[in-house]
Amino acid sequence: MLPTLADVLALDAVRRGNPRVVAGADRLDTRVRWVHVGEVSDIAHLLRGGELILTTGVALPDEPDKLADYIADLASVGTSGLIVELGRRFIHELPSAVVDAAETHGLPLVTLARETPFVQITESVHARIIDIQLEELRASEQLHEVFTELSVEGASPAEVLTQVARLSARPALLENLAHQVLACESAGRDTGILLANWEARSRAVVLGERTAYDPSSGWLVTMVGARGHDWGRLILLCDSPPSPRDIVLAERAATTLALGRLLERHQESLERQAHGTIIAGILTHAYADPEEVAARARAVGVPLTGRKLIGLVLRLAEPPAETVLNLQAKLSELAEAAAAACRDARLPALVGALDQHRIGVLLPLPPRTLAEGALTALAERLRTTFTTPFVLAAGSVVESIKEVRRSFLEAEQVAEAAARQPDHRPFYRLPDLRLRGLLHLLRDDARLQTFAERELGPLLAHDAHRGGDLTGILRVYLDSGRNKAVAAQRAHLSRPAFYDRLRRLERILDTNLDDVDSCLSLHVALLALESFRRETR
Repeated sequence: MLPTLADVLALDAVRRGNPRVVAGADRLDTRVRWVHVGEVSDIAHLLRGGELILTTGVALPDEPDKLADYIADLASVGTSGLIVELGRRFIHELPSAVVDAAETHGLPLVTLARETPFVQITESVHARIIDIQLEELRASEQLHEVFTELSVEGASPAEVLTQVARLSARPALLENLAHQVLACESAGRDTGILLANWEARSRAVVLGERTAYDPSSGWLVTMVGARGHDWGRLILLCDSPPSPRDIVLAERAATTLALGRLLERHQESLERQAHGTIIAGILTHAYADPEEVAARARAVGVPLTGRKLIGLVLRLAEPPAETVLNLQAKLSELAEAAAAACRDARLPALVGALDQHRIGVLLPLPPRTLAEGALTALAERLRTTFTTPFVLAAGSVVESIKEVRRSFLEAEQVAEAAARQPDHRPFYRLPDLRLRGLLHLLRDDARLQTFAERELGPLLAHDAHRGGDLTGILRVYLDSGRNKAVAAQRAHLSRPAFYDRLRRLERILDTNLDDVDSCLSLHVALLALESFRRETR
């Protein structure tokens, strides 16, 4: 930031001259770009604006009209101010024509009562200007390094805004063109207050340039987009007019955000990222105040207060044998389809990824809406647009944001158990899983683990030692209702070969596979084993 005329007058080299402002005292905040010593009266055409002129006045004309023209010419080219040393041409004071012209044209005019070496003034001011420019250069280099690293790492909008807030010490927000907040970094401010009535406040700030400052709201706004397609606005909340560094910071961050969006191919949309961040914050207790959660959700168009809340988890029933990128693309499609289904059902919801395998949905329902009907309608709409088999699991209905985490944890457990053996229900809840659900809830109980090991331990050891899969044969046999013919067909084995494997199973387990109680115990142990093993799907 260039020094002001007031900063110059405070320098020791100037103060020794006993300076006195005789005109333009209300314009001492004018920035000084350079200091120029000039004794000729026709100096204006040599200036570019922003200069502070030092003169003794020895070459100035005598006529009042010409003196007034001299001042007018300086003002017309944007001169920052005029400092006149008394004692050579003007002994005790300046002519009234000079002072009156300076007031008329708004040119700050200062006199020095004592002889002052002008070189000391120019050296002091120029040293300060150069120091400021060097500091701005270092700051610009720092911004370049920070945002280049963010671009290379593919940082999320939340990570970009974190750096913006850190570097500016000001709140930073990213919104889409519908004035919904996609990411927010409060910089220590109350998030609820920052986001209160956001859409209406944002729509009131209309600027005609890509980057501009709105004094009435205190917002520094820059458009975010690339290739002629803008998709959002980056907003820096300023308590005072932004500095040039703030403007560069905002524009550099906007470029990083735009580049990140261009590089997205198989990643979730910014809306999904924003929703996922809120859901993750709920699950990890990142928000100390439930009101902050409600404010953030309201800012993206999802009201949570006064609603019944349900945590939903979606995952692919049988993940395709594809590359990781293709799998992530499929999950992204599932998330977007879920968001579209919620909109079609007029159920605004938070929809975002929980991890690389699951999509989370926080569904707020009006008080009189029945959960069963809403879930059925949502599942039907989703299955008409997303044809890949998936599992939709729902947690319990809760009444407050504090209880949402419990609903999500329940939905996660249900989804994991249901995905192992889906039966094409529209959606799953804990009671739908029956024994499988009970065993899944008890999977960390040491007594259940001991039971499974006692029943299946010898068989598991045999498979591990011999590299076989008799455990799979046992599962096929029991899942087929102990019908040996059907089981052999499902195992793709001839009947004699399948019967031979059953006899080997009986020897290893020391049991009779025609006994109902024995098979029941083994089936429960297998279901328990499945709940222990959390295969990555």
